[in-house]
Amino acid sequence: MASVLVVEDDQFVRSALIRHLTEASHTVRSVGTALEALREVAHFRFDVVVLDLGLPDLDGAEALKMLRGITDVPVIIATARDDETEIVRLLNDGADDYLVKPFSVEHLSARMTAVLRRARAAGAEPPPTLIRVGGLSIDPLRRQAELDGLRLDLTRREFDLLAFLAGRPGVVVPRKELLAEVWQQSYGDDQTIDVHLSWLRRKLGETAARPRYLHTLRGVGVKLEPPRSEPGR
Repeated sequence: MASVLVVEDDQFVRSALIRHLTEASHTVRSVGTALEALREVAHFRFDVVVLDLGLPDLDGAEALKMLRGITDVPVIIATARDDETEIVRLLNDGADDYLVKPFSVEHLSARMTAVLRRARAAGAEPPPTLIRVGGLSIDPLRRQAELDGLRLDLTRREFDLLAFLAGRPGVVVPRKELLAEVWQQSYGDDQTIDVHLSWLRRKLGETAARPRYLHTLRGVGVKLEPPRSEPGR
């Protein structure tokens, strides 16, 4: 049984989802706007959020970004939009899965089961230890990173990318593996990785032309290692 927040403004669809999810022994709360969804998530703990994109007050894509600013709860997008570029963008912005309308309740239940299984498996892992690479210090438990003692202001995805690479210092990680492990998707645009690497480099005080920690091997992948001038290299 899971605690589910349904964010859907169509009353007919909303009632049907509530009825079927309740019959499947889930605890369900529902709202019809993005702002109501943000209030719910701020005050109650949910196992999964089913988020419609066509909301009356705020586009669901923007609501997703705002949700990701306050919670890591799994989010399944429910959308009538089937454009692949937009779906990839939503996954990159933090969605855990998506369903294109119309869909059956059985299909939604199967997706929920898979998302919850992944979330519970991650929660069962032992608490990660502090990662140090050169002047970088990364605390996966608190989701904080420092460079030479100064806190780095990282987005959720930037932190995930940095922590994943730092956990494998000196190892060249293929882009396909980054998409699978950091973005949780088996396909995507390499430009997504390049953009996040560019933002991350800027915050680490380096550039692609003059890298210190992040090194890109064209056609192979990316690796993170301490600068050559640092001891232990």
